[in-house]
Amino acid sequence: MRTARTVARGTLSFDEIAEPQPRAGHARVRIHAVSLCGTDLHIFDDDFPTQLPLVQGHEMSGTVIDTDPAAAFSRGERVAIDPLVACGDCPACRRGRSHVCPHLSVRGCYEDGGFAEVVSVPVDRLHRVPDDLALDAAALGEPASISLQAVARAGAQPGETALVLGCGPIGLLATLGLTERGVTVVAADTDAERISLAREFGAAHALRVADGFPDDEQRALLSALTDGAGPDVVIEATGVPASLENAVRLIAAGGRIVQVGISPRPARITVKDLTDKEIELHGSRNSRGLIPDGLAMLARHPAATAALLTHRFPFSDLPEAFRTMADPSIPTGKILVLLSAETEATA
Repeated sequence: MRTARTVARGTLSFDEIAEPQPRAGHARVRIHAVSLCGTDLHIFDDDFPTQLPLVQGHEMSGTVIDTDPAAAFSRGERVAIDPLVACGDCPACRRGRSHVCPHLSVRGCYEDGGFAEVVSVPVDRLHRVPDDLALDAAALGEPASISLQAVARAGAQPGETALVLGCGPIGLLATLGLTERGVTVVAADTDAERISLAREFGAAHALRVADGFPDDEQRALLSALTDGAGPDVVIEATGVPASLENAVRLIAAGGRIVQVGISPRPARITVKDLTDKEIELHGSRNSRGLIPDGLAMLARHPAATAALLTHRFPFSDLPEAFRTMADPSIPTGKILVLLSAETEATA
């Protein structure tokens, strides 16, 4: 089978290797599509705490080739793959929170992943794709689950107002998840095209972020929507420290902030910032088994899902896919890399 291995910064090696052999408790899956995210680009640029060489790709969909006879999957079934590999024995795993296992590995990030025509994974890492969701789009089940984890961490309730900071794929999918809960969403981003897209994902209002955000008009809008209190929920999906600082300033008393954007940089927040309004500040990482929920949400919203999938490349053009993602002059949502021969249309 063919694989693509990142062997050094910005360098791929396409290799022919033997297919994995059948194993007890595992399924062999023919990979159909892999979608790219920011982490993939960091790994490709050798700017991520992992070891190269590595077969990247952690957002994957495909079809079952064969499986353990005792498993509930059969040949030809369409599946999305959960890339998380937890130890199963630490306190976090025993509490049912294996997504934050201290020993967590991720296929495509810390061990070989989906840029291979066939992979072997434990059957409990497979999730059926809904009949009305294209296999292309099913690669988005993993990022959709990350967004839904943030929504769940927020405890968002019908009738509340949420501010989503960042209209990249995670912020957009979180906006979709919040609106499904009956929450009024105000989305904000620095990019005009992403702001426009936020309305397709259910945002009632979409704000352009610039120096001094929010400006007087934007502040008045937030005040009018919340009777002067500020948003009940803020989901910070950029990882920019100043954005979290804004979230703390804008959140309502007793409100909830969820930090899902990733960054190693410090934010300037004082203890008093948190105590004065009794803010609930939650981190959100991966998802707690929410890929099936993410797939179902994508299937319910075919137009939004299609709008998010902006680029497709055949496997042989993977270097061009990375170049496209890295080029700030090219507007991108999610980039799909298609490994299988068929070119199934996106739902």
